[in-house]
Amino acid sequence: MTSTVPSNPTASAAIARPASGHTGADIFGVDLSKPLSDGDLTVIKEALHRWKVVFFRGQDLDHTSQIAFARQFGELTYAHPHDDTPPQDHPEIFTIDPRRYEERYGEGFGEATKKRRYSYFSGWHTDVTAAVNPPAGSILRAETVPEFGGDTQWTNLVAAYEGLSAPVRAFIDTLRAEHRYGGADKPTGDSPYARRINDNLLVSIHPVVRVHPETGERALFVNPGFTSHIVGVRPSESRALLNLLYEEVTRPEYTVRFRWEPGSVAFWDNRATAHLAPRDIEHLDVERRLHRVTLIGELPIGPDGQESQLVAGKPFTADHRVVVGA
Repeated sequence: MTSTVPSNPTASAAIARPASGHTGADIFGVDLSKPLSDGDLTVIKEALHRWKVVFFRGQDLDHTSQIAFARQFGELTYAHPHDDTPPQDHPEIFTIDPRRYEERYGEGFGEATKKRRYSYFSGWHTDVTAAVNPPAGSILRAETVPEFGGDTQWTNLVAAYEGLSAPVRAFIDTLRAEHRYGGADKPTGDSPYARRINDNLLVSIHPVVRVHPETGERALFVNPGFTSHIVGVRPSESRALLNLLYEEVTRPEYTVRFRWEPGSVAFWDNRATAHLAPRDIEHLDVERRLHRVTLIGELPIGPDGQESQLVAGKPFTADHRVVVGA
C-alpha cells in the first residue's frame, strides 16, 4: 500500500497568492485529499490569518476527505443548528442547496425570504453568531455549480473596524449586541420555518468588537443576518448604529468575490469575516450544491475582556441536535 504521509512532513509545497487588496488568497500546490505537511499547514494558517479567507481549486474531495482535511485545524460542529438531515454517517456535513430549503420549509420559502430583504446589507452574515460560541472557521466545497453566476463574496471585518475613525472605534469597543437566529426579523406564526426556529431558540449577547484569539486583532462582530439589536440603547439608536457599521462592513474595498467551479474549496476565518451568498441566480432554473463543515469556536471576548453570554439554547458543538415540532 502506498503511504499518504509526506516523505518530509515539515516541507511545504503550498504557495499563497493574495486575491485582493484586503481579503482572500489563492492557495496552490496542495492536495487537500491527503494529510498536509506541517509546512503546508503553516502556509494555510498564516494566509488565513492575514487574508481571512483562502481558496483552493481542482480538489477531489468527498464528505469523508473534507471532514479529514478540516480536522487538521480543529474539532467540528454538528452540521447546522437547524438541519436534522445531514448525510448519513456524516453528521458534520451541511449541504447548501436551495431545493432543500423548499423541501424543509415549504414551497414559497424562497419568495418569502426575498420579501424580507429591506436593504443592500441583507444577506451578509457571519456563520451562526446566534450561538454563544460561533464557529471558528468554515470550509465549503463545491459539488455542482451553474455555468455562470452563483459567486460568493467575503468581507474583512478587521479592515472594516480599522476603517472607522478613532472616536467611533473607542465608542463601539464598549458596546454589546444581541444575536439571535432570525436576526431582527423574529419569525412568528405557525409556518414550518417559524416552528423550527422557535423550537430551537438560539440567542446570545456578543461584544460589538471582538478580539481575535490568535492574532489579537480587533474586528467588528455584528452582521445583518443574526444581530437583532445593540443592547442598552434606544431602538432608533440601535438601528442607526448598526446601519453605520453595516455600511462599513460591506464597503467594496474590503471584499473579495469568488467564482465557484466543481472541486473549488473556500476556507474562511469566521471570527474575522462576513459573507454574502449569491442572489444573481435566484430567477434561473439551475442547480447549485455545496457542502460545508465548521470548526467549533470559542466564546468571543471584547476589548474589555468580557466574554459573550448565552441567553437561549446551548453552545454549538458536535453534540448539537435539532427539535422538530409537529
